[in-house]
Amino acid sequence: MASSSSSTLLLLSPLPLSDFSYKPLRPHSPLFLLSHCHEHHRRRRRLLTRAKKGRGGGDSAEPPDRLISAVCYLYPFLDGVHFGRFLLAQFPPIQLIIFPFAPAIRLFSASPLNPFLIFLTLYFAVVRNPSSFSRYVRYNTMQAIVLDVLLIFPDLIERFFAPRDGVGLDIVMSIDSTVFLFLLVSMIYGSTTCLLGQVPRLPIVADAADRQVM
Repeated sequence: MASSSSSTLLLLSPLPLSDFSYKPLRPHSPLFLLSHCHEHHRRRRRLLTRAKKGRGGGDSAEPPDRLISAVCYLYPFLDGVHFGRFLLAQFPPIQLIIFPFAPAIRLFSASPLNPFLIFLTLYFAVVRNPSSFSRYVRYNTMQAIVLDVLLIFPDLIERFFAPRDGVGLDIVMSIDSTVFLFLLVSMIYGSTTCLLGQVPRLPIVADAADRQVM
């Protein structure tokens, strides 16, 4: 009887405060592993957010920046619209897509110096001018410039391998049509994405633009 009463008193007696003191989690305990995973997840989310902001700013782009970035993608399309002559001749309905850009095409082609002057303006006045333009604008401008620079390769193929008939002509027609369609899709995708405030990532040129824009 005495033993049962003593055990009852032991259960009802308050625990010492030392039992509730903070004890660090051991590395092999489940709680430690769980907290470590949560911390790693938060750190990774912060890094992804910084990376997204570093690639143009995402949805934080202001409306003027969106408009300027969208217009920049006209530059490579206007410079390479001549690659579509074979495709437009074979499929006249495509000309309906090009018709709204006819004034800009005529103005762009008015002088052989226009493409070079526009290149210098975009590169030095926009891309290399971080004090006046956001990274979002400079990244998209640089992406359009790199896309235009790549047009050198199909131009060289046309000039040095200019077949008039046969298989060679078919190859040149296929290359020109592919380049034209790529420029058209890039312009529509890049401009639309910029107007929505997002960051377009064009294949081949996006990484090069990232490296050029500080």
